[in-house]
Amino acid sequence: MFPVFYSDRFLEHDTGLFHPENPGRLTAIVEALKTSHFAQHLDWRSPTPLGIEENRLMDAVTTVHPQKYLNAVCRLANQGGGHIDGDTVVSPLSYEAALVAVSAWIDGVDQVMTAQRPAFALVRPPGHHASAKQGMGFCVFSNAAIAAHYALKRPDIHTVAIFDWDVHHGNGTQAMVESYDHIFYCSMHQSPHYPGTGDASETGKFNNVLNIPMKAGSTIEDYRPIFENQVIPFLKQTCPDVMLVSAGYDAASADPLAQICLEPQDFGYFAQTCLQVTSNILFGLEGGYDYKALSQSVIETIEACL
Repeated sequence: MFPVFYSDRFLEHDTGLFHPENPGRLTAIVEALKTSHFAQHLDWRSPTPLGIEENRLMDAVTTVHPQKYLNAVCRLANQGGGHIDGDTVVSPLSYEAALVAVSAWIDGVDQVMTAQRPAFALVRPPGHHASAKQGMGFCVFSNAAIAAHYALKRPDIHTVAIFDWDVHHGNGTQAMVESYDHIFYCSMHQSPHYPGTGDASETGKFNNVLNIPMKAGSTIEDYRPIFENQVIPFLKQTCPDVMLVSAGYDAASADPLAQICLEPQDFGYFAQTCLQVTSNILFGLEGGYDYKALSQSVIETIEACL
């Protein structure tokens, strides 16, 4: 059985009908998974609810985000919502939804290490653009960075690798892990593109960052040799106890917010190749804004693990 961490609470993060990062993204994925030919092999799991193991959750979040930022997001939600920045919406229930998303990621780390097999955190809001003190780019809390630091507190985890295949560079994730010698970060992303970070010259304090900018119009034929000759060797040399994948699907050719030309099956190839590094992989949803391409890409990712 393949664990999928999901909660309807993620749908309560109300960004508005016309916002690209909206609840329909998840309902489309859930419907596709529940009608897939491998539906009987999915183990749907609810993240640890808020109020249960509260110290564990808040300790994880505040390792990355100062309490002052959490209070500001909570206050904005309690006031009826608003914007963190021009792109990033907070609705009345967004603060709690974002905390449940973190809960799914850290539950996923524990599950992967217990079973020594992959899992998927099917969450929103996404996280890889959020910095310590500022949400941005649709992201509220930095899910992958929080999960990485949480993982290192486990006695059986000494090294964490993060692979970010979202079409946008994970500036928030990189900022919160590049100074830690036990966390390695690799990103393939369209450049030039939002948020304007992720230059190949950014290598981290311990040579623990590998950024690979990709040109608009790139296809799997452009990705494959880089993937095999740079990404996988970088990830393998870290010998990670666990790998976190910021699984954004906005590099799909059908996606309206970018100009990379990957197809859903290409993400299956990514997942299959990552399994050559370790079976201890937690995939966590980031971007992807064309419902059909997004849903099919998630299916391809999970099918590769099955």
